[in-house]
Amino acid sequence: MQLAEADPKGLVRESYRIEGITAGECRSIFMDWALSIPVGAPVADAVRVLIATYGTANPDHPMTAVLHQALTAPEAPRRRGGRAARQGYGV
Repeated sequence: MQLAEADPKGLVRESYRIEGITAGECRSIFMDWALSIPVGAPVADAVRVLIATYGTANPDHPMTAVLHQALTAPEAPRRRGGRAARQGYGV
């Protein structure tokens, strides 16, 4: 995958240029970036391209941390609720 395909709007590129950007702002930009990727596109491949392009040179940048988090598998869902969830109330 090419960089132009991985970051078509340049959102991630611009996030690395913003002085003093916070992790929360990077997560927001990442969500905007993720919504701009076409359905069915290999998102993990795009994230790897972005890390190789921007993250390697900026390992302490908050966007680099967000990109690495995007590659980790989510935790398995745990049952939540209590008695009401077991009884089926409130559904």
